[in-house]
Amino acid sequence: MFFPQKLTIKWIKQAYKNGDLTPEMLVEEIIKRSNEKEDYNVWITEPNTDLINPYIEQLANKPKDLPLWGIPFAIKDNIDLKGVPTTAACPVYGYVPKESATVVQKLIDAGAIPIGKTNLDQFATGLVGTRSPYGEVKNALQPEMISGGSSSGSAVSVALGLAAFSLGTDTAGSGRVPAMLNNLVGYKPPIGSWSGKGVVPACASLDCVTVFANNLEESLLIDSLVRGYDEKYEWSRKINRKEKKGPLKVYLPKDEPKFYGTWESVYKEKWNRAKTRLENLDIETEYIDYDMFQKAALILYEGAYVAERWSDLGEFVNEHPNDIFPVTKKILSSGKTEEKTAARLFSDIHKLAKYKHIANELLEDAVLIMPTAGGSFTREEVRNNPIETNSLMGLYTNHCNLLDLAAIAIPENSEDKEYPFGITLFSLHNNENLITEVATRFLETESTELAVCGLHKNGYPLESQITELGGKFSYHAHTTDAYRLYELPSNPVKPGLVKKEAGSGEKIEVDIFEIPKNKLGEFMSHVSTPLTIGDIELENGKTVKGFLCQEYAAKNAKDITSQKSFNMDFGK
Repeated sequence: MFFPQKLTIKWIKQAYKNGDLTPEMLVEEIIKRSNEKEDYNVWITEPNTDLINPYIEQLANKPKDLPLWGIPFAIKDNIDLKGVPTTAACPVYGYVPKESATVVQKLIDAGAIPIGKTNLDQFATGLVGTRSPYGEVKNALQPEMISGGSSSGSAVSVALGLAAFSLGTDTAGSGRVPAMLNNLVGYKPPIGSWSGKGVVPACASLDCVTVFANNLEESLLIDSLVRGYDEKYEWSRKINRKEKKGPLKVYLPKDEPKFYGTWESVYKEKWNRAKTRLENLDIETEYIDYDMFQKAALILYEGAYVAERWSDLGEFVNEHPNDIFPVTKKILSSGKTEEKTAARLFSDIHKLAKYKHIANELLEDAVLIMPTAGGSFTREEVRNNPIETNSLMGLYTNHCNLLDLAAIAIPENSEDKEYPFGITLFSLHNNENLITEVATRFLETESTELAVCGLHKNGYPLESQITELGGKFSYHAHTTDAYRLYELPSNPVKPGLVKKEAGSGEKIEVDIFEIPKNKLGEFMSHVSTPLTIGDIELENGKTVKGFLCQEYAAKNAKDITSQKSFNMDFGK
C-alpha cells in the first residue's frame, strides 16, 4: 500500500472508498511512522493498539458516510480524552478524565479515531515547543529548528503524516505559530464558539481550542463539526458562521514589520511576496498604523492579565515547585508579583475596552493581515535565550484573543521546506466569513517553481504557453551534476533532460518560472511523451518541478550534455 507523506482527509476517504485501505492498515502505518520519528518528541501518549483499537471496533457499528469515518486525529495533551492521562506536559499534574472534552467527543461521534496525546510547552505557556520535560519537539521540516508552541506536537504530528488533523489550543498564538513553522493551516475560531470543556485552562477567559490541517478546506470541515454552544461550559457563546462574503478592504501594516533571527532577510522577502499577492486580489488595500494592536498585545504578559494563569495554577505551582519547567515557573510566578494588583487589572481592562472599540470600528467590514511570525530560531538559540526568543515569536499573535478576533494562519507557499513562512488573517469574532474568503483567494494565487530547458525557456517559441497561464520568468539556474541532456529527433527538435547518478552528468542550464498552482494541470496538458513533469534537483539545493525525459527516448538521441544548454537557432 502506498501512503503519501501527508495524510489528508480527502486522500483517506478516497482510499477507503476504492477499497484500497482499511482503518487497521492506516493505524498500522501511523504507529510505524511514529516509531521511526520517536526522536522528534511528538507524543506524550504515543499511538498504540490498546488505545486505538476500541475506536476502530466502534466504527463497525457506525455508518461509513459519517464525515470523519476512520479519520485519525491527534490531541494536544491539555485536552481530555476519556481514560487517557491528561498531563499538560507536567507528569505530577496528570489525571485520568472520566469523559472526553466536548470537542473531542464530537469528533469521535463523527467517526474520527483519536490516536494519541501530543507534547506541548508545559501548561500551554510558550510559543517555541522546547519547554517540556518530555523533550523538545523538533520541527517537522528542519529538525534543528523550533517547532513552535505551545501546540508543538499537534502541529508536527500532522506535518509528519502521523495524523490527518490535530487539535491544539490558542491563548497567545499557540494555534498559529506552529502552523507557520510546519507549513500547515492553523484555524483559530472565536473565543467560545468551540467548547473548552475538558481543556486545562491557561487563561480561561482567552483560551480557544484550534485545529491544524493540511489545507483550508479540511480545517473548515472540522470547524463545522465541533462548533456550537455548550451549556456546560461557562465561556461558551452562540457564534454562527455567516454566508460566504469577501471584505470591502484589506489592511496591511504601514511600517515594515519587525523581522528577526539569522534568516530575517528570508522572512522579509517572503512577506514582500505575500504582500504583492494580497495587493493583487482585487480588494481595496489600505496601509495602517499597527501600533494599537501592538499596545493591546503587550497587555497579555506585561500587564495584569498574566495573573489569570496564576489564579488557575498558582496553588499547584506552590505545592510542586520542583516539578515545574524552570522557564514556565518563572512566567507563571510573574502573575503573583506585587504590581499585579486589582487596580492594575482594571486599568488593563479599560485600555482593552478602548482598543476593542477601535478594532470593532476598523474591522467592521475589513480584514487585517500580518506575518504569523517575523522569523524563527534554532532550538539551541532558544535554549540559550528562552525569554526573548519566545517573546519575538508572539509579536503578531498576542493581540488576537484580547481583542476578541478570529484568525486563520496560512502558508505563503505550501511546498516550502526551507524556513516556511505564513500570514495570519484577522477579523471580528462574528465575521469569520471575511477571512475565509480572503484566505481562499490568496491560496488560489499560490505559484510553484517550474524548471524548463528547451522551447519553453525565456525568449523561446513556447514560452507563451507558460505566460498565457499567468506564469512569469523568475531566474536562470543550473541542475546538479546528475543530469544528461539529449537532442530528441522530434519536429521541432526538443531537448530531453535525463537524470542519472550523481556525478555522472553535468550541471545543465535551466530557466525557472513561477506558475500558478491552479494552472499547472492545464499546462501539463501540453506535455506529451517522452517528456514528463518530475522533480529536478538544482545546484542551489532546491528541488523543483520541471521537464524530464523518459530514459528510453535517449537511446537513439544525440547526447548534447557537453553543451550544458539547449540553444538552437530556430530561424534556420
